[in-house]
Amino acid sequence: MTDGEIRRVSSRTVYENAWMAVREDEIERPDGSRGVYGVVDKPDFALVVPMERGGFHLVEEYRYPLGRRTWNFPQGSAPGRAAVPPAELARRELAEETGLRADALTELGRLDSSHGTTGQGVTVFLATGLRAGAHDREPEEQEMRQCWITRAEFKRMIRDGRITDDSTVAAYALLLLHEEEGGV
Repeated sequence: MTDGEIRRVSSRTVYENAWMAVREDEIERPDGSRGVYGVVDKPDFALVVPMERGGFHLVEEYRYPLGRRTWNFPQGSAPGRAAVPPAELARRELAEETGLRADALTELGRLDSSHGTTGQGVTVFLATGLRAGAHDREPEEQEMRQCWITRAEFKRMIRDGRITDDSTVAAYALLLLHEEEGGV
């Protein structure tokens, strides 16, 4: 064991459905003591920053665990916990949730999502050259709304708590870094 590493001694799945699995791992810490660690296994997802005319397209939907509607950039994973290439997943989520198709998709980076609970990651893409089309939302997304907002309004929505999705805020940070480095 390397310094600071936790070793899995055993593992058992305690719950599983089409979207996730929860497992309980018996672990051994660096000092040799044992414990239990709960892990949520979910597939990686893609998040898309659809940008045009100095602003962004957002979606709003009811988030059951929060008990309220929230705004965020389009994002999601493949049905049945399937592994799908991130760019393909990004294009699929953008079209499914907004109806938009992108001429260009630029990868902005990869982030860990809730890294104390899950190994799930998110790959963030900037979508430009947007064309309108019909959306194809999943049953859970039937009440989803979509809008275009200016960048100034986006920042206000973060400050006043209308955008609280950590992946959306982190994706915006990646976009700012991309722009600082001369990206479109």
